[in-house]
Amino acid sequence: MKLQGRLVRVATLSPEERGQMFALMDSYYEGVGLAAFDADLAEKEWVIQVFEPQTERLCGFSTQMLLRADVAGLPVCALFSGDTIVARDRWGDTALSHVWGHLALGLIGRLGGTELYWFLISKGYKTYRYLPLFFREFYPHYQVPTPAKTQAVLDALARAKYPAAYDPSRGIILAGAGKERLRPGVADISPERLRDPHVRFFHARNPGHAHGDELCCLAPLTCANFTPAAWRVIGPEPVKLAPS
Repeated sequence: MKLQGRLVRVATLSPEERGQMFALMDSYYEGVGLAAFDADLAEKEWVIQVFEPQTERLCGFSTQMLLRADVAGLPVCALFSGDTIVARDRWGDTALSHVWGHLALGLIGRLGGTELYWFLISKGYKTYRYLPLFFREFYPHYQVPTPAKTQAVLDALARAKYPAAYDPSRGIILAGAGKERLRPGVADISPERLRDPHVRFFHARNPGHAHGDELCCLAPLTCANFTPAAWRVIGPEPVKLAPS
């Protein structure tokens, strides 16, 4: 049975929904505190939820917000994906990516006059692998140096979101004391995984990922930058934002 997805405003979440999200996050991450989880959720604008249509069992979620920054006097905007998790028995389901894609398309249409990006921080290789799957151009990339302008955008967004934790020399959000990290077995990098050049690159660029360090990544958010695989997942069916 395929999952269904929906995009909801954070302000409309019920205490029960928040509790389900926290429980799911806690099952796959160590060091998740309820106060930190609530504070992180409070700054977000939307949550993508994926669930079993018959039972309404929550099987995954991803928090989303818009970030704005000035780079060399010009405004840039980025869709930022925060806490994201999908239950292990539902890995491979595309419902979450489908909803995210339609959120991105809506922003592309609404913010067409502003430079728009997807700003992603990745503490696991599974998250980083979304970049080559869905985008033609993204950074950092094992084959292509990050252009100076793109690096300036990445630095500006990372500093705006994580002013104290961002290490620009490495492009990493450093995990502080008590920072959540993936539980062992969730996204371990085996020698077999390292045969993938993207995984090998992620591992080299973010050697502290197992301790919660996160690699800052950026992709231009344009229709032309989506790969054919992305368009297959996004599909033709629209996703409507639940009213606030």
